[in-house]
Amino acid sequence: MLPNRLPDPQLYRAGDGEPALRWGIVGPGWIGGEFVGAVHRHTAQRFVAVASRSAERGSTFAAAHGIETVVGSAEELASRPDVDAVYIATPQNDHLASGLAAISAGKHVLIEKPIALNAAEAQRLADAGRSAGVLVMEAMWSRYLPQASVLRQLLADGVLGDITAVHADHGQRVAAGPEHRLFRPELGGGALLDLGIYPVQFASSVLGEPVSVTAVGSLTETGVDAQSTLVLEYAGAAQATLTTSILGRTPTTASIAGSAGTITFDSAFYRPTSFTLAGADYGSETLSWSDDYGLEWFDGLSWEANAFARFVGEARTESPVHPLRETVSILATIDQARAQLPASAKV
Repeated sequence: MLPNRLPDPQLYRAGDGEPALRWGIVGPGWIGGEFVGAVHRHTAQRFVAVASRSAERGSTFAAAHGIETVVGSAEELASRPDVDAVYIATPQNDHLASGLAAISAGKHVLIEKPIALNAAEAQRLADAGRSAGVLVMEAMWSRYLPQASVLRQLLADGVLGDITAVHADHGQRVAAGPEHRLFRPELGGGALLDLGIYPVQFASSVLGEPVSVTAVGSLTETGVDAQSTLVLEYAGAAQATLTTSILGRTPTTASIAGSAGTITFDSAFYRPTSFTLAGADYGSETLSWSDDYGLEWFDGLSWEANAFARFVGEARTESPVHPLRETVSILATIDQARAQLPASAKV
């Protein structure tokens, strides 16, 4: 039987006692601009410096976002006494070096997903952060959205019964050609690290770490993974079926099936969205939930910025809703999947 009503989310609101941090950003690109804009519009956090290898690009970014200081490297940014936290928005091949630079300077660091190229690099960042006593967090914004809080409560309350299946997909057509970062292996390109990490982390949030990973798929001519389907198996009867692609746009939905009910998330499941909870039988009653908090699309990045600041204020070294052990585990799953894709299957 479904509950009479869905639980209220536990929100990472601005002004709930979190410190107002002074931030620096490494990597003035597209996602960096989306994050800084959302933070300045919807939080008490402020960016005071940007690091870029291109002085012109850094100055243009700074002018667009009201940032006072432009520096030439992650190391220079991390050494500044007026910076409390560093947000790293460079391509993933740079995440380890820039992350370690921030940590070694005693700065809290938020690193765009994927936190690193592989599980081994992610573990290095986790270990360094714990040793330095600073917060290290992957910018997996989906975990801090209101819907994620509602889902966590429903799972904790056992509303779905025994989970049997998770399905999730994320595909986008990237037509820019081999010069695009997603087609360049030296930059950590490929569908799995950039897009597929969303379905993998979704399955992880529901079922934890898989006991086996099976992957099929194909590579681009440049050698990065173009598309793949993953089947993850867990202790007991549960399975997750996950797909990702840079060859075409997919529905980008997600669902969880259990012995007592099913949840289906609308597209795109990883952003502020809605979902329906239904009983396990066809024709059973349903409950619907929709994000009506007014932070659409990338304005939802502000939830994770508030969460990060709250965790700093609580003297944490990792996120309680996306801990570093899980961050490493998710990349280990992706490592296994990438290793199974045949080099001969190119598109």
